[in-house]
Amino acid sequence: MTTEVSAESTAGSPGSSRMSPPTARVVRILDFLASRPSEQFSLADLSRNCEVSKPTCLGIVSELCGAGYVTRNSADKTYRLGARMIALGAAAQRGRTVSPAVREELTALSARFSAVCASSAVIGDEIVVTEVVTAPGLESPARVGQTFPYAPPVGILYLMWQSDAELDRWLTRKSVLPAEVDRDRLVEVLAVARSRGYVVERLSREQMRLHAVLAGASAHDLPPDVRQLLAQMAAGVGEGLYFTSSGLDLSDGDQVNLIAAPTFDVNGRQTAVVTMYVDRTTVVADAAELGDALVASARRITESVGGRDPFVSLRGTRR
Repeated sequence: MTTEVSAESTAGSPGSSRMSPPTARVVRILDFLASRPSEQFSLADLSRNCEVSKPTCLGIVSELCGAGYVTRNSADKTYRLGARMIALGAAAQRGRTVSPAVREELTALSARFSAVCASSAVIGDEIVVTEVVTAPGLESPARVGQTFPYAPPVGILYLMWQSDAELDRWLTRKSVLPAEVDRDRLVEVLAVARSRGYVVERLSREQMRLHAVLAGASAHDLPPDVRQLLAQMAAGVGEGLYFTSSGLDLSDGDQVNLIAAPTFDVNGRQTAVVTMYVDRTTVVADAAELGDALVASARRITESVGGRDPFVSLRGTRR
């Protein structure tokens, strides 16, 4: 039997005076449909997966259908996201001031290397995926609108080309997980990233799973034993980054998961990270070639908004 979250069950949680259980049920349904945009679900499916009783679920989806946010297939009585969500998402994206050049550059990179390319940025206290382009036949590990907490040990890529003061501010944030972060090691990582212009990252399967678990989650609210388990998965933060230009050939035994480069605003402040997810079965170029291409795309995105790369003078010191 499906049970719903009652107002009483949230009374002891932080900020409960501002919480709305009815609204939370609407959000759960929309989030569920958004996580599976190519699928359709019966009322029973939605009720079960979103933990909302059938009568309440029917009322919610009926209202959403009337507004165009959800659409109902009258033949098999299934539901999926409606066309009005496209306009809503487009408006949200415009509000994030994503440059049109971002989509153009990611599309070109994706086509050239048969890869998944994305951009993301720190917005408030979260990391938000702002654009994704997926090559045919590939499945993207990220989706537009996906969020991650921006607090230790999550978010190193968004510190690479920031000031040391920003690094210290990040380190003072309440940790997402009880994992130690070596500041001296991070300073070394930052120095190399700035001189090269991009970073190459390899993640273990456990660390890839960690990213998936943290997507859209507030790890501060997880049970202590779960947080401890995730902390073990996150152990060795920064160790998955290559520091020299040698050993970057994708044909060797090293696992390369992604390559990332920054974009900057008119003040030379890092505004976003453009990323290429590497799949050995489709990407045949070596990591150095991918990195150079990514840096060139990031530079054009920066130039399209009148930005400047304050670390460009360091390129000659690349190791």
